Amino acid sequence: MQESTTLEKLSQKVSQMLRNYDELRMENAQLKENVELLELDLTAKDASVAQLQEELIQKDREIDEIVNKIESILG
Repeated sequence: MQESTTLEKLSQKVSQMLRNYDELRMENAQLKENVELLELDLTAKDASVAQLQEELIQKDREIDEIVNKIESILG
């Protein structure tokens, strides 16, 4: 009789562990998906930053050209 209750308790614990495992697997899959989305977002933002840096460099060159033209006119 006691073996049956011990077996039942063991069975319940194994079932609970399997449920926990399944929940953790699903949570892990969601977290992996979130990481992938964040990595894609980061890549897009990095590309945007690089483009803005290039535009800033170009604007700095344009400003330098204008300053040089003004200096040549005044000098």
